[in-house]
Amino acid sequence: MGNPSIIFMGSPDFAVPSLEALCNKGITVKAVVTQPDKQKGRGKKVSFTPVKELALKLGIPVLQPVKMRDLGFINTLKELNADLFVIVAFRILPAAVLEIPVLGSVNLHASLLPDYRGAAPINHALFNGETETGVTVFFLNDREVDSGDIVKQVKIPILSSDNYGSLYNKLSDLGKDVLSDSVEEILSGSGSAVLSQRQECIKQAPKLFAENFIIDWNWSAEVIYNRIRGLSPKPGAFSSINGKRIKIIEAAFDNSCCSMPPGTVLEADRKKGFMRISTGSGILTVTRVQLESRPAADAGSFLNGNRLEPGMKFANNP
Repeated sequence: MGNPSIIFMGSPDFAVPSLEALCNKGITVKAVVTQPDKQKGRGKKVSFTPVKELALKLGIPVLQPVKMRDLGFINTLKELNADLFVIVAFRILPAAVLEIPVLGSVNLHASLLPDYRGAAPINHALFNGETETGVTVFFLNDREVDSGDIVKQVKIPILSSDNYGSLYNKLSDLGKDVLSDSVEEILSGSGSAVLSQRQECIKQAPKLFAENFIIDWNWSAEVIYNRIRGLSPKPGAFSSINGKRIKIIEAAFDNSCCSMPPGTVLEADRKKGFMRISTGSGILTVTRVQLESRPAADAGSFLNGNRLEPGMKFANNP
């Protein structure tokens, strides 16, 4: 093999540090594959993916197929003749793409595989109250999603102060080093032996839908707290009261007993800046919220402009 090369595939800001780290190691990136441009806002201004913006800055050719099975796209990949495909936060690749590179295709996944296979591993780890997570670099196959042989895996703790936003950034930063080191080893032929994933007792991380964002006040306070963490700051776990939809951005919980129906406002203290709400088991203390089309605000500021009194009730189906 002469000068080994890769093709990088990714779109969101999570993937940007990885592309930058690969380039900083001097690895030849023959092309970047990313999602097609989108039009945003009333003016229909064309918006590039974060990965495309970096690729253009670095002078790397960009491919933006609408369909991954497009024959013209597949022929272009073959002509580029890269040794390895490197994927971060991208689409599922068809077998016709996976079979092209001689060294295979590796993916960076934001969980400790085989647990949390799927599109939303960070969210689901927080939903379930996990105390550790990490990143995994593994070879893609055309069988089950995220089930290929593991190249490298690194763990980090999940802190009680972590939410989706903070953990997303931590794993993106950790992943860039784990991935770039793995790719360098694979291209040089010095990589260690891969590890097959176990196939039983696996926690899943399916794609999230709108119904996953709704707070069910019949859940325990701890479950609601973890749902809020797993969706904060965006897209946000929400409920409604007095006809207004409210995202809950920050909260705490305790296991105090409460005889009031779930979703009942127990306290709404403007000066101290919190709301206490009954749940199926325990009490949720809310300290930061966001109304629709408004910036996030502390609970005290929210209560100054929105009258909430003890006995009022949040809806279960906003």
